[in-house]
Amino acid sequence: MAGAITDVPGIRVGHATDVVGLTGCTVVLCPEGGVVAADVRGGAPGTRETDLARPGQLVERAHAVLLTGGSAYGLDAASGVMRYLEEQGKGFPTPAGVVPIVPAAVLYDLALGDPRARPDAAMGYEACRAATGGSVAEGNVGAGTGASVGKLLGPAFAMKSGLGTASVRLPGSGVVGAVVAVNAAGDVRDPRTGRIVAGARAPDGAFLDAARRLLAGEPPAALPGQNTTIGCVATDVRLTKEQAAVVARMAHAGLARTIEPAFTPYDGDTVFVLSCGDKDGDVTLVGLAAARAVEEAILRAVRLAASAGGLPGLAG
Repeated sequence: MAGAITDVPGIRVGHATDVVGLTGCTVVLCPEGGVVAADVRGGAPGTRETDLARPGQLVERAHAVLLTGGSAYGLDAASGVMRYLEEQGKGFPTPAGVVPIVPAAVLYDLALGDPRARPDAAMGYEACRAATGGSVAEGNVGAGTGASVGKLLGPAFAMKSGLGTASVRLPGSGVVGAVVAVNAAGDVRDPRTGRIVAGARAPDGAFLDAARRLLAGEPPAALPGQNTTIGCVATDVRLTKEQAAVVARMAHAGLARTIEPAFTPYDGDTVFVLSCGDKDGDVTLVGLAAARAVEEAILRAVRLAASAGGLPGLAG
């Protein structure tokens, strides 16, 4: 399984990347609007429009999802995404014109590069201009530029992470894709082998297995709010807002299978869902595929991350 979230018809993805400041943002565009939902599991989230994404709210569709670095400062980038969509005439119609709906989530990357380098409205606009429906760059790009993992035992033991994407084809017709920026406090395991592939690492390269050490009594050294894994799932299966919320909840299983521990007080783990098509499909199957796509995207995010900011990456 590989693929990309852009395997979903109508989805475009773009990045804006600051390779010096080690930050950036990633936009998932669905200009015609997709039924949106969100599920927030971590204890330290930084988000926008997640209330609107709940079932029962007036607005059902979003026109983009923004994943960004810069901690709460990075939410500024959503303004640039709104400006781009407004110029295209895309948004929720009102008597005074369209209002683009752009849910967003942030991760904390301020400590890795330049803490004054943060995604802003110009970067959000740039990411939209760069968006395509083709291949998606992975690793040290966009929201994954300053991402790292394995910080539960302290930043000195961390590894570089990044951004990854994957998709799953459904039986008959339909596709589910995911894009994830991985900035977890915990370690990343391959659920097929149970082995750690990225995480807290000793100077000789051996993995320290943070979960095992914490359970043995070693206190965590991670700082609250300085982590977070964020992602977006998209599908061309027609979903109601309630069904999209089920898929968002199920998608977190992919995060829990690959990151140990997940949903900690130090992370703001958040998954958005966009339903952008009219294909028939079973919501349970879509949720299962979403979890698998998230799982694979997380593994790709760490395997394709290159060393940066003094942290070693698996891509060299």
